[in-house]
Amino acid sequence: MPPQASPSVPASALYRRVWRWHFYAGLVCLPFLALMALTGALYLYQEPIESLVYARLRVAETAPGPQLDAESLVARAQAAAPGEAVRFIAPPHAGRSAEVGIRTAEGTVAVYLDPVSGRVLGQLRDDHRLMEVVKRIHSLAIAGPVANRWIEIVAGWAIVLVVSGIFLWWPRGRAKGQSGGVYSVRGRPAQRTWWRDLHAVTGVVAATAILFLAVTGMPWSALWGQQFGRLTNEWGIGLPQYLWGKPQSSPLVESLGTVPWTLTQASLPQSQGHEGHEGHDTGREAAQETAPAAGATAASIGLNEAQRIFARLGLPKGTAVALPAGPQGVYTAMRFPDDVRAQRVVHLDRYSGAVLADVGYADYGIAGRVTEWGINLHTGRQFGWVNQLVMLVGCLAIVLLAVSAVVMWWKRRPAGRLAAPPRRAGDRAALGAITVAALLGLLYPLLGASMLAALLIDAAVPRRWHERFGL
Repeated sequence: MPPQASPSVPASALYRRVWRWHFYAGLVCLPFLALMALTGALYLYQEPIESLVYARLRVAETAPGPQLDAESLVARAQAAAPGEAVRFIAPPHAGRSAEVGIRTAEGTVAVYLDPVSGRVLGQLRDDHRLMEVVKRIHSLAIAGPVANRWIEIVAGWAIVLVVSGIFLWWPRGRAKGQSGGVYSVRGRPAQRTWWRDLHAVTGVVAATAILFLAVTGMPWSALWGQQFGRLTNEWGIGLPQYLWGKPQSSPLVESLGTVPWTLTQASLPQSQGHEGHEGHDTGREAAQETAPAAGATAASIGLNEAQRIFARLGLPKGTAVALPAGPQGVYTAMRFPDDVRAQRVVHLDRYSGAVLADVGYADYGIAGRVTEWGINLHTGRQFGWVNQLVMLVGCLAIVLLAVSAVVMWWKRRPAGRLAAPPRRAGDRAALGAITVAALLGLLYPLLGASMLAALLIDAAVPRRWHERFGL
């Protein structure tokens, strides 16, 4: 990009074009980015918030004593909420309740029980859980699949905002020692200059965190995330090949609910259901076995035995266990510790107790490991309160940028006009700017499609409208 003139010289064509794109990107995206930032800030503190809100369900205040076995607790939960049991979570430590997930006609219900007495403490539908609602608002999934794809576009434009914002902030042409609007804020809150400087300084300080949040949020997106997962799996750098290579006729691991992102496109292994399938095969060879013919009559090992096997495999108390769905279903234990390197998913044959797959962070390809690490940092889990604080600062910075942008625009706009940065006849973007935009558009196709749509709309608007309404 060519060097820019000093502030005393009229802005170059490139500067005007970048400013115009920055303005419209913010106009379209900042309301959604602010919503994502606020809900994301809440989600960073999911555990303490839910521990407080649902204390009556999660805390079992009874005298110490031997706990009921898992199958007895599941039976009591089904008596309270008739339906199919789909998960069991044992108390992680003394004083905590056991949780049983029951699929009912209205949806999956979590039943909380005192593990000693078996008394039902209460029920809560999964889709009514506070942080589940926050997560669905965060992704706009609550408004349907179209809105969920819009969030992917917004995340892409957030990257454009950061890149263009740094270009606009860059202290070109300033005399040595002039730091106003670069590292410091000038004027008073009543003045537009104060808000402009606050916007610029906040943006450049938080640019890395905002860019990180946008990029690491992309794997969850409906289109890009799914295609990124598929491609990395096919290239052998995402999902372990012995799982990715399985036939896709069986349900996917993501049907179990919250699972590691890297495993969302893996097929669930199937229980063999025939006598003579003995021993606890450990891993990749067993994961490649095919299911037997229907009609097998072997007895299931039961949840109690599955719990004992998981314990022998080193999975701690409190690990969530998904129960078998149908004759070929499996017992699946899923561990999501704060340290992503200890992440682990284990599938057991429901009839023999054989380990059909035991997959951890070390089994993922390079793309899977990097993505899982990024997700853990994104959600503030990897490095405890320090990680949470850094992500919280990023979220609050996005809200401050949104507020300062609106105030700054309001103070400079003439009445009745949008007052977008001016576009002059003959303005052309530099090759470097076009290259950056093209690369971003190729990397994130929905972003690229929306940029092309914006160019076409901008070109189609009559010039008299630009002059009349400040477009």
